[in-house]
Amino acid sequence: MAYPPCRILSRSDLDWDSKGYTVLPQFKEADFVKIAHPDFAFREAAEEACRNIGTMVEKLNTDVELCQSLRRLLADEVVMNSLDPETRRVAELFMFDFEISGIHLDEEKRKKAVNLNVRILDLCNEFLTGTHLPNKIDKRVLPEHIRSNFTTEGNYLEVAGLHADCPNDLVREAAYKIFLYPNAEQLSCLEELLASRNSLAQLVGYDTFAHRALQGTMAKNPGIRHVWGSKLRKRMSCVRTQKDFEMMTKMKVKLNPQNSVIIVTHCHALSVTVLGLRYNIDPGLYCPFFSLGACMEGLNSLFSQLLGISLYAEQTQRGEVWSEDVRKLAVVHENEGLLGYIYCDFFQRPDKPHQDCHFTVRGGRLKENGEYQLPVVVLMLSLPHSTRNAPTLLSPGMMENLFHEMGHAMHSMLGRTRYQHVTGTRCPTDFAEVPSILMEYFANDYRVVNQFARHYKTGQPLPKNMVSRLCESKKVCAAADMQLQVFYAALDQIYHGKHPLQKSTTEILKETQEKVYGLPHVPNTAWQLRFSHLVGYGAKYYSYLMSRAVASMVWKQCFAHNPFDRAMGERYRREMLAHGGGKEPILMVQGMLQKSPSVEDFVDALVSDLDQDFETFITDS
Repeated sequence: MAYPPCRILSRSDLDWDSKGYTVLPQFKEADFVKIAHPDFAFREAAEEACRNIGTMVEKLNTDVELCQSLRRLLADEVVMNSLDPETRRVAELFMFDFEISGIHLDEEKRKKAVNLNVRILDLCNEFLTGTHLPNKIDKRVLPEHIRSNFTTEGNYLEVAGLHADCPNDLVREAAYKIFLYPNAEQLSCLEELLASRNSLAQLVGYDTFAHRALQGTMAKNPGIRHVWGSKLRKRMSCVRTQKDFEMMTKMKVKLNPQNSVIIVTHCHALSVTVLGLRYNIDPGLYCPFFSLGACMEGLNSLFSQLLGISLYAEQTQRGEVWSEDVRKLAVVHENEGLLGYIYCDFFQRPDKPHQDCHFTVRGGRLKENGEYQLPVVVLMLSLPHSTRNAPTLLSPGMMENLFHEMGHAMHSMLGRTRYQHVTGTRCPTDFAEVPSILMEYFANDYRVVNQFARHYKTGQPLPKNMVSRLCESKKVCAAADMQLQVFYAALDQIYHGKHPLQKSTTEILKETQEKVYGLPHVPNTAWQLRFSHLVGYGAKYYSYLMSRAVASMVWKQCFAHNPFDRAMGERYRREMLAHGGGKEPILMVQGMLQKSPSVEDFVDALVSDLDQDFETFITDS
């Protein structure tokens, strides 16, 4: 299909209503359907399909005959030397899957491993469901003047979140204590999940689940992860984080002299207050410059200059989309033509998950006839709908999230792997977030923002000093935010490592929070029961920090001087995006940076992001 040099995405392309129908019957990605389909029956069926597929995969991973065939191939030097590097890598990855699944065990233990894996899948689904369920409380327990902040159901109030953005201290504290109140069933589910993971790891020959999970990642093993994690904590906690907490304390004294003690519930609201007073960062001032259409036009311009790629809005066919406001984009390279499709499910609707995410519906691969199977992905956001008077307007945070998720999409679109098994984001977790986090750096560079941020009514560009203030404001309480991520990563590692069996997960949480984060644990709360990342990122939550370190190094070395550098864009595609999981992640990083980063380099990259250095952000004189 030819794509003429006509109008590409404009500000209006994603700001108007469309006509759509039900979900495509050919969408086979059950994991996506169980999350996104508007019909509960479809979601339920998709969940059962996921369970059946997972069970089948675990059985295949313990199939001795299959493993022996692969082992013979790997042992044949003539055959192996005749294979291209990606094929060898995929063969080794399959053998790795066999080994961590217990292929070396006797038949009885292999069956036990399969059963443990299936049980873990069930526990993961059960735990995930529990993380989102609201808690209820007799409304008479709360003061009357704050009850309106919560949903009323008869004599009860329903608390479905932390209300972290609420300026009222009492509302935040009530929400925190009610929403995070320990649930016995959820606690039992988490404990069984952690115990089952540990049993599986030890059954197949690993000391802990963390040792098993970190095989094949950039961190390699808990020892290496612990070394750079310790170095990072040492560089941050003494001065930087303490300064942030002191700044929050001063703000708390100013707002509420009778209660100046900071607890976890206050941090977000206090940092927002500091931002507002110090930098006048009111999202309402920025939103008019970030219409969804303008932001998409900005992404299109960036990709065109950096990678030679354009995004074209395509008309969908009857029955192709699952909601009438889903948009379909064709991703087209200036020389190579059509690269794939992105379905943009951007808007809020009832029963839709609020978490922004990227799904691979169909991975790219080289087909037997020599053609390339084009990737298809879905991006899900939770943006507000347009109104009669205004298009969809994004806050700075929403704009940054859009850039982040589009980074995942480009990873999927630009991957050109021979096998679907390693396409796009199907790579080690601590590398998969690099392209998306790198896009956040572009989203916070004035030279990029200046190309698209226009007031939706007047066309006026976003003033330089507003962009500068926004970028500077990101350093406020950034050390405390990073310390919180260090705490999450440490807790995840302890849960999946050798922790004292006599201690509950809540006791471990309390000790780790006070040791690593520095703020006291709130009694009668169990935040870990809402920590949904324990499912998808079990023993790998550190990946966000490691990916951010890599993205920081790539940005500063390759793009900070010129975010539109086409030569660097091509190197980025060639060295990092093209391979998916078909190449060792550290080799991709080395190829991009032209050097092998040390542990100190990773730590320096994260810490330097906290420094007050804004040479790339131009301010008005």
